[in-house]
Amino acid sequence: MRRPKGIKTKKSVAKRFKITATGKVLRSKAGKRHLLQTKSAKRRRSLRGGGHLVHGTDMKRILGSLPFSHRG
Repeated sequence: MRRPKGIKTKKSVAKRFKITATGKVLRSKAGKRHLLQTKSAKRRRSLRGGGHLVHGTDMKRILGSLPFSHRG
């Protein structure tokens, strides 16, 4: 059987970003995956914490890859 065509969610984008109830896009900071021993405690602390907002110039591309997200 053939699968019906339609719009699909980019799964790689869905795993990296989160859409808030008001339609803002959150991301995590880069540099927190590995090699943490060589980074200072101050730098590691700054990488901690909740989501950070995506810049406005990237919002359109990200939201285009997430067609089924509820955008405020």
